[in-house]
Amino acid sequence: MSSAKKSAERLIKKYPNRRLYDTQTSSYITLTDVKQLVLDADPFTVVDAKSNEDLTRSILLQIILEEEASGVPMFSTDVLAQIIRYYGHAMQGMMGSYLEKNVQAFTDIQRRLTTGATNFEGKPFSPEMWTQFMNVQAPIMQGMMNNYIDQSKNLFVQMQEQMQNQSLSLFGAFPFAVPPTAPPEKK
Repeated sequence: MSSAKKSAERLIKKYPNRRLYDTQTSSYITLTDVKQLVLDADPFTVVDAKSNEDLTRSILLQIILEEEASGVPMFSTDVLAQIIRYYGHAMQGMMGSYLEKNVQAFTDIQRRLTTGATNFEGKPFSPEMWTQFMNVQAPIMQGMMNNYIDQSKNLFVQMQEQMQNQSLSLFGAFPFAVPPTAPPEKK
């Protein structure tokens, strides 16, 4: 990270009393204020005031927890359970990367929709107009994302099958014991 970017990044210190101190404004802030920094895409880092340990991820997870607890949650109970199951699993790194790339793809689609979007008078869409637009477009967007996910799933299954076939052909020449197969069913 360049020193110019590092100096532009806002530093927030978390004290033992769980209060957050914004060193740029020299004032205490709340999680709501930190959420606003995220929404405004302002770069920041949260560190423990005593140990200087980076707590940014922890604070972001806390904001997500509050958002999930109020209003309409983004993640179903099943999705959260599946995410938890991937921790410690051999596929943990791949799952994290997969989720990150899908969120980035969704963000890119959203950015393309909003960049240069104007109404018939040449003015940018108002929040109300975006709401109306998204009410109409949501099913289409959902279909696009479902197709994207299905394609990703199919590619993953194909990749897994290719890896298995390559492993069999590679290790087939070695005199390993063949794993027992299930006995044929009696008729």
